[in-house]
Amino acid sequence: MAKRKSPYFDDFNRMVECSCKAAEHLKKTLREFSPETFEEKCELMHQIENEEDDVKHEMMERLAKEFIPPIDREDIIDMSHHLDNVTDKIEEIVMRMHMYNVQTLRTDANTYADIIVKMCDKLKIAVEEFPNFHKSTTLKEKIIEINTIEEEGDRLYMTAVRELFEQESDPMQIFAWSKIFDLMEDCCDACEHVANVMEMVIMKNG
Repeated sequence: MAKRKSPYFDDFNRMVECSCKAAEHLKKTLREFSPETFEEKCELMHQIENEEDDVKHEMMERLAKEFIPPIDREDIIDMSHHLDNVTDKIEEIVMRMHMYNVQTLRTDANTYADIIVKMCDKLKIAVEEFPNFHKSTTLKEKIIEINTIEEEGDRLYMTAVRELFEQESDPMQIFAWSKIFDLMEDCCDACEHVANVMEMVIMKNG
């Protein structure tokens, strides 16, 4: 009889799909930048975030009753936490833009959104391969790709914040965009944390 795949890996896939959906929604929101629609955009983003929360709650309830999970409990908890954090940070970006009444979009924000979409897409590919961590010949390479994009995000963060302080004189704009760029960087970091959990699982089970 073929070994049945653990539902936890399906849950990880469902969660990362929500992250990808949120990233695309962020990209679309910035490409079609319109402060008048931010409240509506926030609501749509919140629906995506709630969908992922539901998956996480189901997973935690199952884990509480699980006798022998497919990987260590703490790794399942860490993986779900960081996946959820990716979407939480993306949602907060849109929320902060609405709360801070951002009226003009900085060019770096679109570039950052592209990086977040790219990271989430790469993360999805890695998570899809994760059930095969025992014998996969490609998972480590996919993790390295995520780390490489995160470094790209680090470089953009430094450039974006420096240019903000060089070019902007309005303290309110500096405050708002500093927070927004921080969240974008946090989002990239959360993606890397998911990759780090997968890498740790490979090492512990190698």
